[in-house]
Amino acid sequence: MTVGLAVRTHAASRPSNTRPSRGRSVVARLGVLGWTLAGLGITAALWSVIVATGRFPRQLFPSVPEILAAGQTLWTEGLLAADVSASLSRAAVGFAIGAVAGIAVAVLTATTRAGRSLLQPVLRVFSPIPTIGLVPLAILWFGLGENSKILVIALGVFVPVWINSHSGLASTPVDYLKAARCLGAGRWQTLSRVVLPEAAPDIASGLRVGAAMAFVLIVVAEMTGTTMGIGYRISQAQLFSQADRLIFCLIVLGIIGALCDQLVASVTSPFTRWAHEER
Repeated sequence: MTVGLAVRTHAASRPSNTRPSRGRSVVARLGVLGWTLAGLGITAALWSVIVATGRFPRQLFPSVPEILAAGQTLWTEGLLAADVSASLSRAAVGFAIGAVAGIAVAVLTATTRAGRSLLQPVLRVFSPIPTIGLVPLAILWFGLGENSKILVIALGVFVPVWINSHSGLASTPVDYLKAARCLGAGRWQTLSRVVLPEAAPDIASGLRVGAAMAFVLIVVAEMTGTTMGIGYRISQAQLFSQADRLIFCLIVLGIIGALCDQLVASVTSPFTRWAHEER
């Protein structure tokens, strides 16, 4: 005890250089948004240089002003807001269904004997199947309406959420479980107060991957049987060789996906703060 106190006192008495270096101060001043904008600016500059070389057809490789003009046209025509709203609603419903189902099934496969013996082997067989390959089956079952699109997104979200959640739930340290039993915790208390909090970082990672997957699949899901959505607009731009509109829609999709990823990270942050504090 005395030795520990002496060590801490000695460490506290030493002068510490608390002045941040110039590089760190620049990073802190710019922040995530600043660096993102800087990266986008560099990308736009490189794109403009490639366009200026004239090595590619202008119709297939439009300049930055032409891409922005195409986006402005979509906005003034009232198409952009309607497309974003339609895609967001489909992605949100599909994500919610897939995420809830993925976490619930992960609890069964990781904490129950029946889930491990019966359900997990079946999911291991079907999880490697590309979700895009299920689009024809979804259309065959549910037609070209909204249900088939939401089903495709939900299945695509379910797989990464289940895999990550199962991994986190199944890897709870045995000592934690023994300590919970010794303290008289029942099955539900052990699950809610020990297993789920311990697996929270893995569940949060699965949700972020699932959110990204939702926006990957929304493009595929909206290419058939709809007249509204970012995926539909991309398909139409490709059909009529409108590269400027196509690229602008891809940029919009990327921005929305990045914002949704940050939203999921912010929502799950209170449940995973302990993991960051241990680093």
